[in-house]
Amino acid sequence: MTTNDIAKIEDDDVQVSAARPQRLLRLPEVMHRVGLKRSAIYQRMSEGRFPKSRSLGPKCAVWVESEVEEWIKIVSFKND
Repeated sequence: MTTNDIAKIEDDDVQVSAARPQRLLRLPEVMHRVGLKRSAIYQRMSEGRFPKSRSLGPKCAVWVESEVEEWIKIVSFKND
């Protein structure tokens, strides 16, 4: 993946995020979208290879939808 590819993805994301409000996703939804189990998501987060979650309370972690979607795009480009 080149720098231009990443810039294009970021430009597309800015246009998409401006068109709709940001959503917060809970873990089951993130697992469904990315096809990874809980342990794999948290392992990749600790390695810096997956978007970080945000804490809304002691037992409530969420991910920003646009960050998860961007990660999916980047991973799919790497596999092409």
